[in-house]
Amino acid sequence: MQSVDTVVEGRWVVPVEPEGVVLEHHAVVIDGGRIRAMVPHAEARSDYRADRTVELRDHVLLPGLVNTHTHAAMALMRGLADDLPLMRWLEEHIWPVEGRWVGDEFVRDGTLLAVAEMLRGGTTCFNDMYFYPSDAGRAAAAAGMRCTVGLIVLDFPTVWAGGAEEYLTRAAEVHDEFRSHPLVDTAFAPHAPYTVSDGPLERVRILADELDIPVHIHLHETRGEVESAVAAQGMRPLARLDQLGLLSPRLMAVHMTELADEEIDRLAECSAHVVHCPESNLKLASGFCPVAKLLAAGVNVALGTDGAASNNDLDMVQEMRTASLLAKAVAGDATAVPAHRAIAMATIAGARALGRDDTIGSLVPGKAADMIAVDLGAVESQPVYDAASQVAFSASRRQVSDVWVAGRRLLRDGQLLTVDEDRVLAQAKHWATRIGGKSP
Repeated sequence: MQSVDTVVEGRWVVPVEPEGVVLEHHAVVIDGGRIRAMVPHAEARSDYRADRTVELRDHVLLPGLVNTHTHAAMALMRGLADDLPLMRWLEEHIWPVEGRWVGDEFVRDGTLLAVAEMLRGGTTCFNDMYFYPSDAGRAAAAAGMRCTVGLIVLDFPTVWAGGAEEYLTRAAEVHDEFRSHPLVDTAFAPHAPYTVSDGPLERVRILADELDIPVHIHLHETRGEVESAVAAQGMRPLARLDQLGLLSPRLMAVHMTELADEEIDRLAECSAHVVHCPESNLKLASGFCPVAKLLAAGVNVALGTDGAASNNDLDMVQEMRTASLLAKAVAGDATAVPAHRAIAMATIAGARALGRDDTIGSLVPGKAADMIAVDLGAVESQPVYDAASQVAFSASRRQVSDVWVAGRRLLRDGQLLTVDEDRVLAQAKHWATRIGGKSP
């Protein structure tokens, strides 16, 4: 018998790769933080001697979910300014609050609140775009969670930097801090075409190529954004980025609600990635991403929640369902984005967009043991004819019972093991009092 760290026995396993597969009565064998094997229960018991065996008889095992677009620290602004259109929401509410309150302490506490929420909902990796990225990365790493922190770039001064040159200088410092970190990666994060001019965008392209990291940007988020760009510059934002050389396999284009067919073809041609945030788009009335058309063209489409200030949660389980149902309605096709594809969009597609698909995103021997267990034994999920369909269409994040990252258990029976939940709640109430000016 081979000695290993952990054997997790599930009722079902959805490995994601290959897509469409559901294994019954299988175990995932973990050793040294990686997946050693996926085998039937009997074989796991006969061939492996584990330090720990976890028996989850009513559960489905899946790869950890990848939230490919967040503003994690904005969890502290949840519900602050609801039911408003995007630009009014930003200009009259979010940006003034950020200017008054955002600093390293805000980002540290807000990110930890987001990390606690995401881990409880089965997210094991998130791609962030916010100020003080070092503090966000440290908070996530302290909890044992993976993240890609954004190297913010804007034209105008903020609490983080005074101008484009300082943003780029600070970006280099953050990248150097996490250069060899086992959990934290970096990506350039120019906010949007309407907040970053050509010169800084060209610098981002050059530096991203030199550092071999992705570029994460809001793009074609609303019809108004596209129309304003045409009026001001004579071209659509995607065409401008193409002209600047940014359309490439490095690009993660977030939202993409306004796309012509030829633009979809161009995204496929250059192997760019689209990050779909269906619930945030719905709440801000930003429009509908043509997911079915993008997938049919061969574009990699990942899922994100956006920030909790515009969603208002970081629930990737619900995001899967919304993405699938919305895609069917937009395409007028009930077969669009079936259950297995929705799960893939929340796992391997996000890993691929982040350049991490060699390590995470699917349960494959040799990959990191980033895994979650979802309990399908409750009345809300019975009977089970297809475990993948239950996850995509009827399960809730409250059914996520266990989470592992690199083989380390971060959630057990719904209880956080690496985050002090009482402290997180106390900090959230403290910030609510400061920002809202009243006791919670």
